[in-house]
Amino acid sequence: MKNKILLVDDDTFICQILKKHLQNHNYQVEIAYSGQKALEQFKKNKFDLVLCDFRLPDTSGLELLQKIRALKQEIPVIIITAYADVKMAVKLMKMGASDYITKPIQQEELLMLIKKIIETEPSPEEQQITRKTKKTMFTNGNFVAGTSDQIMQTIEFAEKVAPTNMSVIIEGETGTGKEYIARYIHQKSLRSDKPFMAVDCGAIPKDLANSELFGHVKGAFTGAISDKDGVFQKADGGTLFLDEIGNLSYEIQLKLLRAIQERVVSRMGEDKQRNTDIRIIAATNEDLLNEVRNNTFREDLYHRLNEFRISLSPLRERTQDILIFVKHFIEMANNDLQRNVEGLTPEVERIILKYPWYGNLRELKNVIKRSVLMANGSLIDKNCLPPEIVFPENDMHETDPETANSASDSVLKNASFEIEKQLIIKTIQEAGYNKSKAARLLNIDRKTLYNKIKLYNIDI
Repeated sequence: MKNKILLVDDDTFICQILKKHLQNHNYQVEIAYSGQKALEQFKKNKFDLVLCDFRLPDTSGLELLQKIRALKQEIPVIIITAYADVKMAVKLMKMGASDYITKPIQQEELLMLIKKIIETEPSPEEQQITRKTKKTMFTNGNFVAGTSDQIMQTIEFAEKVAPTNMSVIIEGETGTGKEYIARYIHQKSLRSDKPFMAVDCGAIPKDLANSELFGHVKGAFTGAISDKDGVFQKADGGTLFLDEIGNLSYEIQLKLLRAIQERVVSRMGEDKQRNTDIRIIAATNEDLLNEVRNNTFREDLYHRLNEFRISLSPLRERTQDILIFVKHFIEMANNDLQRNVEGLTPEVERIILKYPWYGNLRELKNVIKRSVLMANGSLIDKNCLPPEIVFPENDMHETDPETANSASDSVLKNASFEIEKQLIIKTIQEAGYNKSKAARLLNIDRKTLYNKIKLYNIDI
């Protein structure tokens, strides 16, 4: 049976070319020239994949993606965009896109992408994960859970709490996969046909947090040129995932508490209150109880969110999962880089299993991708690995944090940009990727640290 694709783009010329090319490769294609027409077709017909332009005459690709996800969570969606930057890619993936492709579209590249997504997207049967029979978990085709007792227990807890309306706090170091667990809870919940909205609280400027969460009306503040709904309104009926929730200001924490307790929200500059039905899942790489004791996080909000808590173990505590992730990341890197690496040499396998992976899955993924690029043959050898992985005894993690703290006062004031960048990276790693702790070690506030991370384009 032919796979059926919904192509959404207002460029009739491009649509006809892509339709003909896809039909020549045994795909059935329907075209919609607007977001409204796309939704009408989506409700009437069964599609295996949606290919959607980011800019549409009546909406955006992101808004259409949200509506499609609300109607049918598991349908893969590829976004077409002319803006091939990392920020856009991250935003698209966080909103639930399976992947994205940039203009001008290379037809063979598109075919490979469609084939990969359709063939790897899990069937409904494969999504029924049990501790006894399922060893890996895929979410949107790119999340592997592993087989360790720790992650199996995490999945078991997620499945127990999913059908309830209880608020959940997911704890874990940066890079352990907290958002994937949040999405899994949503997919297994009674709200799975409603929106899942993810917000990185650490990336929202303090003066825009109110607007991002609760919305605003035109003229509410300088730059508010039109009405805007916040994520509370957009996620109504579904799940709102608040990542790095400890970064919200005390004022916003109070408004968040009221919204959760009273189930009403109001946009900035508007007296009207709107009822809202949202399940909150919060995530943190910090010790929120310690933040409560330090009066930087509201105790009443903490107890309201902490109806159920799930802790994600760091990768170094579940080493039996490492090689599973390595295999998966090699496959991903092969697809991205057009390589054919098959695995690791025995020496590299020993090195990787011994290394502590303070950056968890994010660090492992980056190292594997770099190693696949550097490999000259079918196996990754020691020469492909970064020096800090091969010689961890010289790694910056061994440095005394107190030394970094005392040195940072003078270095941050007088160092060159490169030295400052390296010091920031070093201190974040020493702090276990806890950015609040790193900011304290550097004697700067958290907002300043985030600004410097953005300035230096630090991917950590």
